[in-house]
Amino acid sequence: MRPDTNRGVTTDVSPSAFDTDLDKNAANFEALSPLGFLRRSASTYPDKIAVIHGGDTYPYGELYRRCRRLASALKARGVGHGDTVSVMAPNVPAMLEAHYGVPMLGAVLNALNYRLDAPTIAFIMEHAENKVLITDREFSPVIGEALKQSKAKPLVIDIDDALAEGGELLGEKDYEAFLEEGDPEFEWSYPADEWEALSLNYTSGTTGNPKGVVFHHRGAYLNAVGNAIMFGLNSATIYLWTLPMFHCNGWTYTWAVTAAAGTHVCLRQVDPALIFPMIEEHEVTHMCGAPVVLNMLIHAPDELKREFAHGRIEIATGGAAPPSAVIEGMERMGFRVTHLYGLTESYGPSMLCAYQDGWEELEIGERAALMARQGVNYLTLERYDVVDRETLEPVPADGETIGELVLRSNTVMKGYLKNRQASDAVFQGGWFRTGDLGVKHPDGYVEIKDRAKDIIISGGENISSLEIEEVLYKHPKIMEAAVVARPDEKWGETPCAFVTLTDGADSVSAQEVIDFCRDNMAHYKCPKTVVFGGLPKTSTGKIQKFILRDQAKEV
Repeated sequence: MRPDTNRGVTTDVSPSAFDTDLDKNAANFEALSPLGFLRRSASTYPDKIAVIHGGDTYPYGELYRRCRRLASALKARGVGHGDTVSVMAPNVPAMLEAHYGVPMLGAVLNALNYRLDAPTIAFIMEHAENKVLITDREFSPVIGEALKQSKAKPLVIDIDDALAEGGELLGEKDYEAFLEEGDPEFEWSYPADEWEALSLNYTSGTTGNPKGVVFHHRGAYLNAVGNAIMFGLNSATIYLWTLPMFHCNGWTYTWAVTAAAGTHVCLRQVDPALIFPMIEEHEVTHMCGAPVVLNMLIHAPDELKREFAHGRIEIATGGAAPPSAVIEGMERMGFRVTHLYGLTESYGPSMLCAYQDGWEELEIGERAALMARQGVNYLTLERYDVVDRETLEPVPADGETIGELVLRSNTVMKGYLKNRQASDAVFQGGWFRTGDLGVKHPDGYVEIKDRAKDIIISGGENISSLEIEEVLYKHPKIMEAAVVARPDEKWGETPCAFVTLTDGADSVSAQEVIDFCRDNMAHYKCPKTVVFGGLPKTSTGKIQKFILRDQAKEV
């Protein structure tokens, strides 16, 4: 009996000579792991610049030696297979090196979200049972408090980066001195099983404690290859780290850029005053970021912006669909936007809006509507579908029938660490249940309409909050927008819009916003209430709609 991976059931399959006479051996089978990407790039391009950080650069040969030093030094301190090493750092070389040095031992990398508070970090350190904590001195206030609160007592190593602002050293020694304990020729090995854990990434934990998402070597390898192919990375790629490396291991671009032998340009802080000059100076070709980053660049002061002589910059974004105003604004500045879809549980990007010939000639609004769809599967995502939430049967590809997006792939997490109940809840019927509601269009492209918990049901009609937000973003004086359900005695729920105006914008009334929506969409979908002010966000820049839903009840 063998599992039929196409259906998630078991069927009778008689073994044949292809199965019984031919065995795996050391010559024909090696566990897939992204660690091999670094070895290849270091061997093929030893003198090519791998990392740029401030005024410092070093080539692939040196990056490989530093990662081997890290692995060797950790091993000498008792770190081994299955042990957790946590890193609290921005996008600096030490964080990148940890993505190789830690798993070279069979240990598990836990890249900490540096925007979390001390109690949450304390919980993560205990839950992950970390043996070593490598931490940037800029985050010493929150790390110092977390260490006091946590029962975990890891070896602490400080990153004393010259570009860090403030902070103090908390550990036994600094990172560079720690590397000196290691052997640059350290003999590391591939995992015995590609299903072995490689990294541990915690969800944002907006309600309750965060869950620990476990990645394996095979999934990381495949998703990184998918990134390299789908985003067009190669040895000429100059990748600017505007996406946090802690977030899904930088959406696995920590490994993908190395696989392509591209150049990693480190960036401690996402600031337009730094980003525009760095793009120009280093002739950046690729970057990624949440929609908030794109919005930040569009609304940056004109004196910061540049005209890039080296050509168009590819920028990938995830999360909510980029509104047409954002796509248009980025294109005017010399960027081409690629819309990706994914979750921490799917190693970051798993779908993309594959660009089609002829889209360039479309009017921006029509083109943006196509580009805003979550699209089709990555080359390395095996299967996806939009299904009825009760029966798990596929919905028709009519662009109207709403169902839940489900995934099936080697690039879906192992599960949640020490949380079998939560793992079982999302693995059902041979699928990973994303909790995202969407439709399938006749061309096969998926379009997310909302999170299951964010859909607005007004008078029995389903209203997509994302559809309203798309219209709101077109308003010339609105910089950010979020729409949630507000309880209503007559309709059950009505849309409530929370908006942030652009800097320097004249005052706008709620009625003006409502009238703008009524001019651009069906009236029953328009917000009945508008609230002005800043929007609460998670540590990864996602708008916290659960807070807004509570606020809407009081409006």
